[in-house]
Amino acid sequence: MKIDLHVHTRDCSDGNLSVDEIFEEAGKRNIDFISITDHDSVGCQERAIALAEKHGISYITGLELNVNFHYPVTDKGVSLDFLGYGYDIGNAPLRDKLQMLREHREQRARRILDNLNLEFDKEGIRRFDEEDMRRIEDSVDGTFGRPHIANYLIGKGIVKDKQEAFDKYLVRCNVPKYPLSLAEASQLVRDAGGILVHAHPNDPHGTSLVSITHSLERQTQIIEEYMLQYVDGIECWHSRHDRETTAHYMGFAGKHAMVMTGGSDCHQKPLILGTVDIPDWVARQFEQPHRGRRSVPYPRN
Repeated sequence: MKIDLHVHTRDCSDGNLSVDEIFEEAGKRNIDFISITDHDSVGCQERAIALAEKHGISYITGLELNVNFHYPVTDKGVSLDFLGYGYDIGNAPLRDKLQMLREHREQRARRILDNLNLEFDKEGIRRFDEEDMRRIEDSVDGTFGRPHIANYLIGKGIVKDKQEAFDKYLVRCNVPKYPLSLAEASQLVRDAGGILVHAHPNDPHGTSLVSITHSLERQTQIIEEYMLQYVDGIECWHSRHDRETTAHYMGFAGKHAMVMTGGSDCHQKPLILGTVDIPDWVARQFEQPHRGRRSVPYPRN
């Protein structure tokens, strides 16, 4: 059985393929159980449910929320990602909050452009105006974020690649994301009938607890001390988790009777859909009513 419970689309997030193309590829790769987990969006869920049924693939509703986690030891906010699964896509409070987050992202992008213009003034580069903003917005299929601005910088010949865009401009010109708390994210997902899962907690190159500590023991102590009441599961298998990380988090999740999930975190750059080796029993956790509702029955065979 192939499982991938962490996939992003071009339509509603920052992926490179449309939801239709993802399911075409999932069918070719014989993926049995999948979830589309777009950033701050449920816009592709209805289509994903229909496509899963068409392709005979089991499906669970998903999304990814960025949370401002207050770490008491340093008294600072830490950016972390959490996955919601099995929620009702028609839940009004959840949809309203996601719409608000989308609007905040657009406002944030404009403020980042203002900061960019200050840097351009220092370097004698022509300022970005409303026409530039419109063109960047037109390039956005899903959730507006800094990668879209990076692509525009590349297209204008100001930088050669995304790494340079972030290193030279987008880190320095950044504006904080909406400060969604862990408690609020948990309540939103749970009140919509779903579960909240800590995404890629030890991702060395992403939004993770690595920003606080590289120690796996300390990471799970932090979860134990400050997160357990809000989180239902851990993403143990991830494309950037090594075997030691997976084993450690499996042991921790088992100790606390938490759901264990896994996924590629595929943005199709490169196309790693379904390449993470995830045990079959991960899917069976979602057969339990209190573990969230599936949109398409499992298993398909």
